[in-house]
Amino acid sequence: MGDAMPLSGIKALLIDDSNTIRRSGEIFLTQAGCQVALAEDGYDGLSRMVDQRPDVVFIDIMMPRLDGYQTCALIKNHPEFNATPAIMLTSKDSLYDRAWARLVGADHYLIKPFTMKSLVEAVLARVPAKYPKDKRDH
Repeated sequence: MGDAMPLSGIKALLIDDSNTIRRSGEIFLTQAGCQVALAEDGYDGLSRMVDQRPDVVFIDIMMPRLDGYQTCALIKNHPEFNATPAIMLTSKDSLYDRAWARLVGADHYLIKPFTMKSLVEAVLARVPAKYPKDKRDH
């Protein structure tokens, strides 16, 4: 199998109000071996956190009802989920946005449009491998 499935055994939750982003994120992560759950807004995402207990969560910043900052803050303030890596997804790359993401506890910040490589690298950097590879040296 090798490194073809670098995210094998990892569960991810992708919260985004854009069907296109959810679909492409799901395809990229699934191809990397990840199990993916999808949510279309913050409220849906919070209930999926409880149901799915993902290893990592991707959160779009600009969403109706409950935005990504509020969603991330709620996840990070929950004792069961505060250690779950939260990766913010956004098309806005300003210092303000990065600072605000940090403030609510985000672990990483990815600019859209993302690539399969950037998604996989973000997960690998923040989620311990479920099945250690034979003495991988990086």
